[in-house]
Amino acid sequence: MTDSVVAPARSLSRLVYDTVRDRIILGQYEQGSRLPEQRIGEELDVSRVPLREAVPLLERDGFVRTTPRRGAVVASWSEKAIDDLFDVRLCLEVGAARHAARQVSAGASLTRLDTALDDAHHVVDERDAYAIARASTAYHEAIVETAANDLMLKMMRTISGRMTWLFHLTSGLSADDAYDDHVALRDAIASGNERVAESVAYAHIERDRLPSFAAMQAHITA
Repeated sequence: MTDSVVAPARSLSRLVYDTVRDRIILGQYEQGSRLPEQRIGEELDVSRVPLREAVPLLERDGFVRTTPRRGAVVASWSEKAIDDLFDVRLCLEVGAARHAARQVSAGASLTRLDTALDDAHHVVDERDAYAIARASTAYHEAIVETAANDLMLKMMRTISGRMTWLFHLTSGLSADDAYDDHVALRDAIASGNERVAESVAYAHIERDRLPSFAAMQAHITA
């Protein structure tokens, strides 16, 4: 009886989370603007309860911030926010690449990584900016999954949404170059050489830092 009551509420909260996150990434809710809670409820035909449950998750994942007087406000990108994301990615993903190479050298499968790479290849050909951003994030998540470290994966999922958001905002950068980097990173992990995988992962992430700053000038707030 309890499960039949709780499960739908969780499903509605996830629907609200996914919808609001996508609209923020696509720029339908502008940075610094108040989240239109009433309109969201009306459009999705949900009560305020699922929205209130979704807001803390959106805040945890960096899409909104809450203030005492304004309620939930769409998060804004600053130079520090961009730097922080790159720094966290270096700490997390470089280590994940090393552990993934270690797993592969011990016989782990590359199927998940190869599937993500193949998906990324298809969307690059389609030139859909949002699909490319999502596929790129999924590829990086696949590296962490290959590392087979549950805590790393949980940490990755708390930043993956902001990665997708940043990738979409910087979609003017070359998707082909990013894909080529992904191929090189896959091959480094497949070699089983931990140090090579670390180096390629570091170079791939760091290569985009300055170009991302340049591409984000129109979106950065003080």
